[in-house]
Amino acid sequence: MWSNTVLATSGHVLALVVYTGKETRSEMNSKDARVKVGKFDLEVNRLSKFLFLFMVAMALLIVALNGFRGNWWVNFFRFLLLLCAIIPISLRVNLDMAKVYYCHTIYKDTDIPNTIPRNSTIPEELGRIQFLLTDKTGTLTQNDMIFKKLSTEYSHFDLESISEVK
Repeated sequence: MWSNTVLATSGHVLALVVYTGKETRSEMNSKDARVKVGKFDLEVNRLSKFLFLFMVAMALLIVALNGFRGNWWVNFFRFLLLLCAIIPISLRVNLDMAKVYYCHTIYKDTDIPNTIPRNSTIPEELGRIQFLLTDKTGTLTQNDMIFKKLSTEYSHFDLESISEVK
């Protein structure tokens, strides 16, 4: 008897409900899936909002320099349409197509077989890696950490050159 299922038995069932709140497994699993948004997408969104505000401010400034004469709001929308080239609409399409291409390239790469990119933010997240910490099975569970190698962006250290690290 789990999550509103029907139990087909000929006998009786005796049950006690201990807790039925928002933290139950069935309630927590019923939430909508989140959409992953990468850092680059957030940066492009922020830049697009800034460019939109800049475009509106420039159109308003041009109308203000003209003195708000006549149908100034018509002129405002004219200048807004003229300045709309500031925000490239094709930028978003090109970025999404590039993400699809990069995911396909990762999927087809023979140097990393059986790699499946499960979302389109994988290429940009791989490009933003700053630290990569690896562990072999048993190191943490057996509490047996052994230093082998330290690789940074410009240098590599191993057991022979550990004195340079210190």
